Amino acid sequence: MRDEIVFCKGGGCTAKLGPEILASVLEKLPKGNADSNLLVGFDRSDDAAVYQLTPDLAIIQTLDFFPPMVDDPYIFGQIAAANALSDIYAMGGEVKTALNIVCFPEKMDLNVLGEIMLGGNEKVKEAEGILVGGHSIADIDVKYGLSVMGIIHPDKIYRNNSCQEGDHLLLTKPLGVGIVCAAQRVEKSSKEAMALAIRSMTTLNKYAVEIIKRYEVHACTDVTGFGFLGHLLEMLGCDFGAEIDSLQVPHIPESLHYANEFFITAAAQRNRNHVGDRVDFRDVPFAMEELLFDPQTSGGLLVSLPPEDARLALKEIEMLGLPCGLVGKITQKNDKQIIVK
Repeated sequence: MRDEIVFCKGGGCTAKLGPEILASVLEKLPKGNADSNLLVGFDRSDDAAVYQLTPDLAIIQTLDFFPPMVDDPYIFGQIAAANALSDIYAMGGEVKTALNIVCFPEKMDLNVLGEIMLGGNEKVKEAEGILVGGHSIADIDVKYGLSVMGIIHPDKIYRNNSCQEGDHLLLTKPLGVGIVCAAQRVEKSSKEAMALAIRSMTTLNKYAVEIIKRYEVHACTDVTGFGFLGHLLEMLGCDFGAEIDSLQVPHIPESLHYANEFFITAAAQRNRNHVGDRVDFRDVPFAMEELLFDPQTSGGLLVSLPPEDARLALKEIEMLGLPCGLVGKITQKNDKQIIVK
């Protein structure tokens, strides 16, 4: 374990402000003058902003950064970059440029910072983007991420809230990253579980989105700090409900055991407090509940597609080698929006 960054106290997307706090702040911000070229803004709770430049071209703008959740600085850089790049893919776009965002203690070994940025640059290159600069400040803790610009045709944007009744829900990566990292911080995670968590977090959603573009996608988002259920509720909006088959939810196998041992995060409890009253758990074990509230770092895509398209897309997604699955379907809105069986 590297002495330099043994401060993985609550890194990754567990470090996000809770959804309730964030919503209360955002709703007070003025919306500004209407601009017909702003196709997606912060009022939509979507993954990134989209601004139209020409009839055939729009830019996607996003940023994300956080403290470390692993001890290896190079791997941390890869994870932070993959997480920031994911918002471009969740909108259906292509990555073009990225800027580093760095907070770093002046007294810390600069080789650590170099390894973080090398890891981040590797993922930008893998995304076929270009790292064009960045900004750094002195801080008491390490934080790293990217501001990313991508492009998309205005008619091909994947929105997070345009699902349709009868759609099936495809999840392209396993849940449980937050739980496994919590166990790892007290040295209770197995090498196998942590290896799968790192593999998932460092895998770009580029490969999954290349597959789903061949199908009729109605809605798409990536599962990050608000957990599976929080991001699903954003997808459902005010108009739809969902039924989730907990037995089909892909996850890191050991994560259920760790949840039963209460290796859980404060962020997961904030997620539960925010959306739990809109979920009906029917004979679902506590560990599975925790898995569905668990904040994910560089999580997979949650995609709403017609049933046959979902089945065909799943077969291709499975070839990428990570646990994935068809986890449920979109329904009419119920008293509680989500039923988990």
